[in-house]
Amino acid sequence: MMSSGEIDAREALRERLGKGARYDSLSAPASELQWARLGTAYFARQLNELSDEALDRPSLVPGWTRRHVIASVGFQARALARLVEAARLGKHEETLEEPEAQNEDVIFGATLPDHALRYLFKHSEVHLNVEWRDLDERGWRSRVKSLAGDVVDIGDTPWLRARAIWLCAVDLDNGASFLDFPPEIADRLLRDVAEELAAHGGQFSCTLKPTDRSGFIRVGSGGQVISGRIADLLRWLTGRGARRLVFDGKTEDPSFWSGRTTGFSP
Repeated sequence: MMSSGEIDAREALRERLGKGARYDSLSAPASELQWARLGTAYFARQLNELSDEALDRPSLVPGWTRRHVIASVGFQARALARLVEAARLGKHEETLEEPEAQNEDVIFGATLPDHALRYLFKHSEVHLNVEWRDLDERGWRSRVKSLAGDVVDIGDTPWLRARAIWLCAVDLDNGASFLDFPPEIADRLLRDVAEELAAHGGQFSCTLKPTDRSGFIRVGSGGQVISGRIADLLRWLTGRGARRLVFDGKTEDPSFWSGRTTGFSP
C-alpha cells in the first residue's frame, strides 16, 4: 500500500505529464515496480560497461557466460509481459503468438549477435513496462496460468522481476555488488530465499544473524549460526560465495539460487 506522500507524488507526476501520458494504475504495487525499474537501470549500467568481446566471458551462474545471463533477463521480461498482457485482455492463460517467441531458449539466446542480444534486453524491458503501465485495477488483481502450468498472481510480477534483475546484475560479474541493493530489497529477498530453501532445500538448515539488523532468520530447523551483514548473508545464501561472514561451526554451502521462478534458470 502506498503512503500519502507516495500518492501525492504520483498525482503531481500525472499533472506534469498531462493527458494521454502513460502512468501506473493506483492499484499497482508501487514499491515493487520501483524496485524492478531501479534494478533494470542497475543491470543496464553493468551491461553497458561491457565490451562485445567481454560478453563471452563466464558469469557467476554455473555453466553460463554473460551472454546466457543477458538472454535470460530478456526472455524473462518477455514471459512476464505476456502474462501481464493476458491479464490486461481478460485472458486466464499465457499464450505464444509471435513466431520468434518459440525460440525463447537461453542456449539459443546466448548465440545471438552482440547487437541483437543487447536489443533483446532493451526492447523486452520497454515492452514489460508498457504492459505494466496499461494494466488497470482488475488486471492487477488477476491470476494467469503460465506456459509452464503454474498460476501467477499478476500483482507479484514486479517483485518476480525485481529479485531476478538485481541478482542477474551481480551474475554479470562486472562489479555489481549485493552491497548496492536497496535495504528493502535485500531484506525481502533474504526472506524469500530462506523460505524457499526451508520448503525445497532438503536437509539444509542454519540460522542467519544479521549484524546490521535486529533479530535472526531461521532456515529449516536452524542449527549453525552464520553472522554478517544482510548483503553478505544474501550473497552466501543464494550460492554466490561467502565473504565477511562468521560461522560458529561447519555448515554446507547452499546451492546456487537464481530467483527466476518465472522465466529461465540454469
